[in-house]
Amino acid sequence: MIRSMTGYGKGEAAYGGGRITVEVRCVNHRYGEITVKLPRALMQFENEIKKRTAELLVRGKIDVFIQVEGGITLGMPTANLPLARGYHRALNSIREALGIGEEVSIGLIASQRDVITVAAETEVALEEIPEELISALSDALNKVDEMRRFEGESLLADFVKRRELLKQLIAQVAERAPSVVAEYAARLKERIGQLCSESGLPEERLALEVAVLADKCDITEELVRLESHLRQFDETLEKSEPVGRKLDFLLQEINREVNTIGSKANDAKIAASVVELKAELEKIREQVQNIE
Repeated sequence: MIRSMTGYGKGEAAYGGGRITVEVRCVNHRYGEITVKLPRALMQFENEIKKRTAELLVRGKIDVFIQVEGGITLGMPTANLPLARGYHRALNSIREALGIGEEVSIGLIASQRDVITVAAETEVALEEIPEELISALSDALNKVDEMRRFEGESLLADFVKRRELLKQLIAQVAERAPSVVAEYAARLKERIGQLCSESGLPEERLALEVAVLADKCDITEELVRLESHLRQFDETLEKSEPVGRKLDFLLQEINREVNTIGSKANDAKIAASVVELKAELEKIREQVQNIE
């Protein structure tokens, strides 16, 4: 079953005295690109989080946001009292020299560089990725996958509808094709016949010219390849692995055959069908860009 590349999922889990929240957002992208934003205390698990995410979400621009409320001990702020006293004396000197009546506030002192510092995070004994984080991540990823599956089903239904229309248009072209060759050969024969009567061109040469020119407007091979590509397209839609790139490639090949049919057939009715075929193929191509 095909999947869309667009999705959102959120997972939560209790952790110590706090809570872990994981949000995953996905949008279209040509390749698989995973970005993880998480607290510094969990930075050592970034690669593991990317690995677990890539196991389920193969293609798309994927953002993973992880927040922790409580549960992880962070470094405590400390005051550099000797430095604070120095700033206090210096600021008071400036105040007296300039005749400013306003007292030096604690806020002004505390805002000075290095007066208050936050020590590095205390050692957090996390040799392995927390199970709570795995649980929240899995929950978020499963919800994303569910949304992508649901959108994939909608895309598949649209493809089936448009595929049926393609089938009808191709049948019209195939039905018309033999008549095009016959009519083209008849017109050539009539025109060359007039020349033959005037120039004495042998009948054998006339027959050869008709065969060569009629062969140029024969689209049988293109129709056979077109049906083959469309059959592969149908089979690819049924596969479980990511198929977006393959579908995009097949659509390029299908469009190439349709263009060739339009240029070779030299027939107004077939040209009209080709225009409709290209319009439907473009709509399918736009939808395929959203498939994983």
